Amino acid sequence: MDEGSSGALVPAVKPEMRTSASVLGGVVVESESQDPLGGGVGTAAAEVEVDKDFLCPICMQTIRDAFLTACGHSFCYMCIITHLGNKSDCPCCSHFLTTKQLFPNFLLDKLLRKTSARQILKTASPVEHFRQALQQGCEVSIKEVDTLLALLVEKKRKMEQEEAERNMQILLDFLHCLRKQKVEELNEVQTDLQFIKEDISSVERHRMDLYRARERYSLKLRTVGDDLSARKPWPSLTDKCNSGPISNPLNLRGGMSSGNLQTKKMEGWGQVSSVGHQRKDAVSGSDSQYINQSGLAVVRKKRVHAQFSDLQDCYLQKRRQLVNQSYNPQERDKKVIHREGYNVGLANFQSVLSTFTRYSRLRVIAELRHGDLFHSASIVSSIEFDRDDELFATAGVSRCIKVFDFSSVVNEPADLHCPVVEMSTRSKLSCLSWNKTVKNQIASSDYEGIVTVWDVNTRQSVMEYEEHEKRAWSVDFSRTEPSRLVSGSDDCKVKVWCTKQEASVLNIDMKANICCVKYNPGSSDHIALIEALDIRPRCMQTCP
Repeated sequence: MDEGSSGALVPAVKPEMRTSASVLGGVVVESESQDPLGGGVGTAAAEVEVDKDFLCPICMQTIRDAFLTACGHSFCYMCIITHLGNKSDCPCCSHFLTTKQLFPNFLLDKLLRKTSARQILKTASPVEHFRQALQQGCEVSIKEVDTLLALLVEKKRKMEQEEAERNMQILLDFLHCLRKQKVEELNEVQTDLQFIKEDISSVERHRMDLYRARERYSLKLRTVGDDLSARKPWPSLTDKCNSGPISNPLNLRGGMSSGNLQTKKMEGWGQVSSVGHQRKDAVSGSDSQYINQSGLAVVRKKRVHAQFSDLQDCYLQKRRQLVNQSYNPQERDKKVIHREGYNVGLANFQSVLSTFTRYSRLRVIAELRHGDLFHSASIVSSIEFDRDDELFATAGVSRCIKVFDFSSVVNEPADLHCPVVEMSTRSKLSCLSWNKTVKNQIASSDYEGIVTVWDVNTRQSVMEYEEHEKRAWSVDFSRTEPSRLVSGSDDCKVKVWCTKQEASVLNIDMKANICCVKYNPGSSDHIALIEALDIRPRCMQTCP
C-alpha cells in the first residue's frame, strides 16, 4: 500500500531512548541508550516529530487502544468505531472500510506506553527517580543508605524549621493586621462616643431650656387665673351681718331688699361653680391630652427601636461627615431645625428622626382614574412632577402622555379629571422624566427603544433618539446639567444623550438588561443603574 500517494498519516517508528538510573554514593546517575530497533539519535526535534506521529487523525490526541485498518492507518478504537458508525470509509484515504477490517496494533501500543513512561520520567522529581530506581531493584549498600538517611533527616529538620518560621511569620502578620484593624475600630468607636456625649449634653441643655420655658408659661397661666378670681372676691363677714333685715341701713332707706340679696348670692355661687367646672374641664382636658401624647410617644419610640440599626447608621454617617461644619444661616435648610450649640449633623439627623417618627401611614387625598381599571390599555407605568410641582404627567400602555394640574386634581373632586395637555405617541411608554430646570421639557422612553424629548407648551417632540435596539425601560434628566439625559434598555446598553446633539454622547455596555437608570442629584458625572440579573444597584461615573 502506497501511503504517500493516498496522503494517509502513518505512525512512524523512531528510535527509542532507553533510560536507566543507578545510585552511586548517594548520587542518582541517569544514562540513555539507543533502541536497537533504530539507529538514530534521540534529539528533541525527533521526539517532537514522534509525538506528532502518535496523534489520532480523528481526535488529534495521543492514540489510545490503537487499531490498524486494512489500508494501513492507525486510530483510537473508539474514534474509528464511531466514524464507521456513520460512514464506511477511511478518514485518511477514503477507501472503503468496515469494522471487520480493523486489527489491534500491539506494537504501536507498546511504543506509546514506553513514550508515556519516558515523558513521566522526564517530568518526575528526584525523589520519584530514586523511588523508581529502588523499585527496579537498584543495588545500594548500607553505608549509602545511612548517608541518604542522614541527608534526609537533615533536610527534614531544615524544612520543618523553615515551615515553622513561615507559619510564625504568617501568624505575626495576621496579628499585626488584626491589631491595626481593632485600633482603627477603637478610635472610631471613641470618636463616635465623643460625638454622642457632646450631642447628649446639647440635647439635655435644650431640653432643660424647654422645661423652664414650659414652667414659666404654666406660672403665667396660673397668675392670670388667680387675677381673674381676685376680681370677684367672696362677701366678707361684716357684709353678711349688715345684710340682715334689722341692722341693714339700706332697708331702712328703701334700698336693696332681702330677696334681692339672696338672688345676688345665688348668682355669685353660680359664677363660682361655673369657674370650678371650667377648671375641672381644663384639668380633665389636659389629662386626656397628656394621655394621648404619652401614647403617641410610646408608638414613636417603638418605631425608633424597630429601625434602630438603620437610624444608628444614619446618625453616625451624618455626624462623621458634618463633624467640622458649623451652622451657616445663609445655607439654612427649611426642613432642618437649627439650634444654638447644635452640630449640623445632629440637626440633620433630628430632622430625619422627627420626620420618620411623625408619619405612620398614607392618606388618600385624591384619585385619578384612567378609564376602566381592569383594562390593560389603562395601565399607567410612570408618573412625574414638573420643576415647580404644579403639574404632573402620566404615561403607560395607552400611547399617550397626559399632563394634569395638581391643585385642581386635589381640590376639585370629580369622577374623571381632564388633562390640561395631552400628547400622543407611536408606541407604549415605559418611563417619563421631567426636566428640573426647563419647565416645558419632558422626556419619554417607549417599548420600541425610542427616547423622545417633548415640548409641553407646543405638544410636539423636540428630539428623537433611536439608537436603542430593544425596549427602553428608563430615562432620566440630569439636575445639574439640564441638556443631558440618560437611558437604559433591554439591549444591555446605557446611553447618555444631549439635547443639543442628534446622537448619543456616551455608550456603556453592560452584561444584562437595564431595568432602571438615574442621575446623581448632585452630579452629572455619576449614574446609578440596576440590571435585570443583579438586584444590587451599581454606581458608575461618566468621564469626558
